[in-house]
Amino acid sequence: MAIVAVSISPLGAGVSVGRYVAETQKVLQKYEQLKYRLDPMFTTIEGDLDVIFQAIREMQEAVFAAGAVRVSTVIKIDDRRDRSVAMDDKVQSVERYLRG
Repeated sequence: MAIVAVSISPLGAGVSVGRYVAETQKVLQKYEQLKYRLDPMFTTIEGDLDVIFQAIREMQEAVFAAGAVRVSTVIKIDDRRDRSVAMDDKVQSVERYLRG
């Protein structure tokens, strides 16, 4: 299982991009097999990497369909093969260190 952080933003669309981000989230709602979380700067997605790539492609197209003429996409992938780790596990690990 992979954990992927993705940011998809229109270029030249002004200061606020919330309506474009909303379109990307609508795409993710169709993917019941993926777990995802919207954060202030990225959307984090957990699941099969091939399915995530398919979703990201649809997310990018949704931003174009919403009126963008140029789109910038940043993708960061954590694809661990030695054991299964969920995005919540990664956060909980840091929280354990914070507790001391």
